[in-house]
Amino acid sequence: MRLTTLIESCRIVSIRGNEAAEITTVTSDSRRVEPGALFVAVEGICTDGHAYIGKAIEQGAVVVVYDKPMIEEYFSRVTYVQVENSAVALAHIADTWYGHPSRQLRLVGVTGTNGKTTIATLLWQLFRNQGYAAGLISTVANYVNGEKHPTTHTTPDSLTLNALLRRMVDAGCAYAFMEVSSHAIHQKRIEALHFSGGIFTNLTQDHLDYHKNMLEYRNVKKLFFDNLPEEAFALTNIDDKNGLVMLQNCRAVKKSYSVKGMADFKARIFEKHFDGTDIEINGRELVVQFVGVFNVYNLLAVYGAAILLGLNEEEVLRELSLLQPVAGRFQTFRSPKGYTAIVDYAHTPDALSNVLKTIQEVLGNRGRIITVVGCGGNRDRTKRPIMAREAAERSDSVLLTSDNPRFEEPEEILREMTEGLTGEQRQAALTIVDRREAIKTACALAKEGDVILIAGKGHEDYQEIKGVKYHFDDREEVEKIFASHRNP
Repeated sequence: MRLTTLIESCRIVSIRGNEAAEITTVTSDSRRVEPGALFVAVEGICTDGHAYIGKAIEQGAVVVVYDKPMIEEYFSRVTYVQVENSAVALAHIADTWYGHPSRQLRLVGVTGTNGKTTIATLLWQLFRNQGYAAGLISTVANYVNGEKHPTTHTTPDSLTLNALLRRMVDAGCAYAFMEVSSHAIHQKRIEALHFSGGIFTNLTQDHLDYHKNMLEYRNVKKLFFDNLPEEAFALTNIDDKNGLVMLQNCRAVKKSYSVKGMADFKARIFEKHFDGTDIEINGRELVVQFVGVFNVYNLLAVYGAAILLGLNEEEVLRELSLLQPVAGRFQTFRSPKGYTAIVDYAHTPDALSNVLKTIQEVLGNRGRIITVVGCGGNRDRTKRPIMAREAAERSDSVLLTSDNPRFEEPEEILREMTEGLTGEQRQAALTIVDRREAIKTACALAKEGDVILIAGKGHEDYQEIKGVKYHFDDREEVEKIFASHRNP
């Protein structure tokens, strides 16, 4: 593709060299540069692509796109394009390189602290069940219709994102549903995408290792809605105090959902049990296979988005009653010994509180709650004591353990968690660094009628320690223990 075509949508400061250069590949990773490549130097969190311009040229890059006026030596064989913002330029270049795929799909983005994976995945499942080819970009997995692709980030980089969307278009997909993380918005990964709709779930404490404070975190989320086109829809949870904030300055068609008050899409809850919930949506009663108020919000968002995308109301309600929970999201396992284990991805204070409240409401006084929980290393440290406190206040027994310690010492993470506990709570809590042993201990403590919550990792099938990912799956650990109960 010719350079002039690729940079047509970019805000250019200056060009030095051959504007008609032919490009054979595009990358922002100097290790992937091949002869004929266009290399975009982007400043990241850990590294700055500008430091690798020389290496990219050595490997055959014919065009360098950058935003820092720091190039001292120009080579005649290379074209240099200085732009206002490299990350924004990369997004537009990626969009053009792959033929503007988001404009050939009805793309819906889901953002918020909790619920993104469930909503995006259920929308994908619902539309496929209705006979539509659809794609999914999520924390758990990326799908091009029924073909699974691995995932490393909640929202991939611009090039990976557009490559996935192009695959979806080529596979005949008419719809695509994706999680939109605050990191992706802030880092301009979704800058050039054309969305047909946006969904806001909620906003609670998370990612304060990245964002300066909750205000910045909220405003980054709001940017997604500010940039939606007029013909798109913006569907927001008005029971969240930030729900209406997302719609300020938003040009899209504004719609709302609620469990507590008046809204375009309204739900009521009649009865809760561990197998599901009896609810009403916009006056129609149905039984769903999901537990908890937080899941009712998720299903409302799915319902609202499906209706706004033009599906038949009767068909959507029928599909909602058939849909099943996403892997690692309030996933229930029954022990032969009569107790229940629940594996959930809850890794924020609000998510943990919501899950424990749900268990309390369904369980009543018929058993005890035993919680196994940890916190990830090299992430928001301020939530650690809060997580421990939430677990202690809403459980009968708490086992503090490792999550993904990454490059931190697990003992130090656990020490910071215990700072949120009272003296009495510290004495009662068990601290077991080895997560496998913590799960085994929780199962050994459980009696008939009890519920064990294993929180934090959900769908993840690894544990990251000192930069190495070891296979570890909470669900597998539970199933092994339960199998030993059946076959002693």
